[in-house]
Order: sequence, then structure tokens, then C-alpha cells
Amino acid sequence: MSNKSSRTRLYINEVFQEGSVHHIECNQGHYLVNVLRIKVGEFVTLFNGDQGEWLAEVIKVKKGKALLTAVEKTIEQKHDPDLWYLFAPVKKARVDYMIQKATELGVSYIRPIITQHTNLDKIKEEKIINNMIEAAEQCGRMTVPQMDVMISLEEMLENFPEGRGLIFCDEAGDAITFKEIKTSYNKWAILIGPEGGFSETERELIRKHPQSIPVTLGPRILRADTAAVSALSLWQSFLGDW
Repeated sequence: MSNKSSRTRLYINEVFQEGSVHHIECNQGHYLVNVLRIKVGEFVTLFNGDQGEWLAEVIKVKKGKALLTAVEKTIEQKHDPDLWYLFAPVKKARVDYMIQKATELGVSYIRPIITQHTNLDKIKEEKIINNMIEAAEQCGRMTVPQMDVMISLEEMLENFPEGRGLIFCDEAGDAITFKEIKTSYNKWAILIGPEGGFSETERELIRKHPQSIPVTLGPRILRADTAAVSALSLWQSFLGDW
């Protein structure tokens, strides 16, 4: 492993090999050149979600742009648990927070779900992807979650894949705790409702799904963003890679 010091980590969707050249522009270029004030001869860590981490040397700097060349692989690829995060979008700033924290907590797939009480009917997918990339760069994970288009709760349940447990974070009823989950699933999804929760019709529909496991997050009613962090943390503690 190299003893050269890296200034930061960047995700780029390109293939690495010794000597490959990579152009860093737009937001990442601005960050390198104008915020970090990177210099020629300094080093940056690159990852693409498939080839581990690579050390890259800065060989040219221009206004808001940098040119890097891959030097060597420093860490082999590591993959995160197969965990989906399904959520009903809430107000803009809180969606950003939820996406960042879900990425930091290791989810592999993120999909917004439309429910009766969902208070956003569209989201900016490009912004969500950028938030996931930035969070992955900062938290040290080697992958970026997959982002899928918004879908209705009914359609999601109808097309939910076999062999994956569906953890339904339920605010009422006879839900169990995370430590009480006893199943053979090794693939999971966590479903978080909107502000105001799921309607009674939706709760009944979710509970009827054969792979649904209603789970409680405690005696207090949590905001959607708090519930997301709580549920993902508990999953990692009892079923994940912590």
C-alpha cells in the first residue's frame, strides 16, 4: 500500500488502471480546485463502486478543473449489505438529510414511494444522486446506492421480489422489535412512511404482504427522518454488518 497522502475521496463512473487519465470537472472540479485548492503533484483517492480505491496524482489544474492519473490500487473492493430503503418523500431539506444518512448507514438501493399522505409528488433525482455520491465520498464506503424512480405503494408491493424481507416500520398494532426478528432472509428492505403515517387501508395492505414484518421503533412517534435513521441503525445492529 502506498504511503502517499490523499487529500480527499472522489467517486467517478470510470474504469481505473495504472496510468489511466481522468478529467475532474463540474462540482467535483470546483471542490478540488476552488475549495481544497489542490496542487499538481498532490494525490486524491478515487473509487467507482467496483474496483476498490485507487490513488491518483494531480497532473494538471485549471479553473474549476483538474486532470488526474491513476497510480495504484490501495484497497480492494468492499460491498455493502443488500438493504433497500423505501421511503415516502417529505419536505425538501429533510429528504436531503434522509438520503445522506441512508447512504452513510450502508443502504444499497433507494426508492421513493407515493402514499396517501405523501406531501411531495416529485423529487429531483439528479440532486438525490449527487447527495448519495457526496455522502459516499465522505463516509468512506466504496459504493454508491442505486437510485430508482418514484413508484406508488401499491405498485411496489405488487412487484416486490421474492426472497427479500420487508420491514414495515409500523407506529401501531402488534409490531415486534428488531431484536425479535427471526427469519432466514439475507436480503432486506425497510419501508418508512410519510408525515402523518400510513393510512389504515395502507397499513392493512402492507401487513397482508407475505414478506412483511411489522416492526416498532419504540413508544414515541418519530418524524420520518428520525425514523429512517433509527430503523437503519437498528437493522445494522441486529441484521447488518456492524
